[in-house]
Amino acid sequence: MSDPRERTVADDVLEVLRDAGAGTVFGLPGVHNLAFFSTGPGSPTVVRHEQTAAYAADGWARRTGRLGAAVVTTGPGATNALTGFGEAAAAGSPVVLVASEIPQRLRRTGRLRGVLHESRDQAAVFAPLAKAVFTPRTADEAATAVREAAAVALAEPRGPVYVDVPADVLAEPAGTPGPGRATAVPAPADSPGPELPAGHVVVWAGPGAVGAAGELAATAAHLGAPLVTAFGARGLPGALAAPPHEPEIAGLVGSADVLLVVGGGLDGMNTRNWTMPRPPVLVTVDAAPPADPPEWEPDVAVTGDVATVLAGLRAQPARERWWDTAVADRVRDRLRADPATAEAFALVEAVETVGTAGAAVVCDMAVAGYWTGGYARLSGPRGLAYPVGWGTLGFGLPAAVGVAATGVPTVAVVGDGGLAMAVGELATLVQERLPVVVLVVDDGGYGMLRYDQTRAGDPHAGVDLHGPDLVALAGAYGLDGVGATIGELPGVLRDAVAARRPCLVRVTATLLPPRTTSPRWHEATD
Repeated sequence: MSDPRERTVADDVLEVLRDAGAGTVFGLPGVHNLAFFSTGPGSPTVVRHEQTAAYAADGWARRTGRLGAAVVTTGPGATNALTGFGEAAAAGSPVVLVASEIPQRLRRTGRLRGVLHESRDQAAVFAPLAKAVFTPRTADEAATAVREAAAVALAEPRGPVYVDVPADVLAEPAGTPGPGRATAVPAPADSPGPELPAGHVVVWAGPGAVGAAGELAATAAHLGAPLVTAFGARGLPGALAAPPHEPEIAGLVGSADVLLVVGGGLDGMNTRNWTMPRPPVLVTVDAAPPADPPEWEPDVAVTGDVATVLAGLRAQPARERWWDTAVADRVRDRLRADPATAEAFALVEAVETVGTAGAAVVCDMAVAGYWTGGYARLSGPRGLAYPVGWGTLGFGLPAAVGVAATGVPTVAVVGDGGLAMAVGELATLVQERLPVVVLVVDDGGYGMLRYDQTRAGDPHAGVDLHGPDLVALAGAYGLDGVGATIGELPGVLRDAVAARRPCLVRVTATLLPPRTTSPRWHEATD
């Protein structure tokens, strides 16, 4: 049966978002945005908190490479989504967040009258984080603005865009939108590829290289170069299975003559705040000029279609391999053998058993997440979602909602502290039948902060938390729940992922943080 309702502006907005690539739109109903929620097939997937709506849209975008989208209500609904929006900004995720605003008929320019959810300038709250802000105020403007917002979010350099529409406009009959902006396409390269100086090359891949994974691997092989990945590009074929924070990898990078950086990733968290060794010559390749000048100024900067530039590099003479291909294996062997890190690395390898077999992995800002996000082998360049850009604790479970909505089995690696920030989303997993395994490494609090206090010689304060029986809690929400040791974890994870239904696995462990965390950066040259 067809929907007998008259088509509304909200219907148009949702259709524009879906047409732009957001196959699932995430949201939470409120009194001002109920027009988005109907019995029709395009109604948003309902989550339990607006922060989750933004995180899930980000997770969808990271997994698919397409537009992620969320709809939230006015005032506190919008500001609840702000943290997830900021994480999308830090990661360069193409997300459109559509919020309602107070009804246009109640607005008085320049006056704050105490209307429900009213603020002086809701859009201004998002402006410092947004790639662009749109505030359509008529039915005819709304769908056009959202179409423009999607194009801006997807254009390089990618990023989140904010749109708000008055509540009464959302419920109006659909307008007659203008054409909006055409979807952006990559510009041709400024040149077929930079002439690299003689010497040893290291290729450094950032998130902007993910779409050219095959070309990048071929180029690194052609140049005889190791392929090192920033967090946003982990899982690229041919890349070293260890981060640049480890001394062996940092030494390899520092011993090269040329650092070829493709797609960014030279941020503070990847480079130890730019203290790691840097080769004498820096060459960058980006699809578009970065939004902000890089901290390390390149000697040569090329912008344009990344695959075209890489093809130009492969047209230059091939170079002999100059580095030891076993370097990453030596890192992993050392971590596996060291009693201080053996348990953590066993966790990494347990997640690898499913991560290399096709499951997606989502990490939270937790010690277990730092290990998994920095070291686990993955199924491909979109096999990991990791919030290291803005460092948002509580990302893991909500982002897994968005990743799993693409249909891929997903493992969310979280701590007990981060889980507590979004525990209501366990109900979303059950209601939406999402194939998510929530792997909780429970150390009774904020383990990273506890480590910081211990290292500083301070007493523990604010870091030890009372928590529930997590297996029983999972059962209360209707999930399968199981307790396991790290030794049992490979088999438990394989069975849980194969079941393709929501599950919570609790492991009790207190792990030493890895060298990817700032308190241990100084050890990278030890």
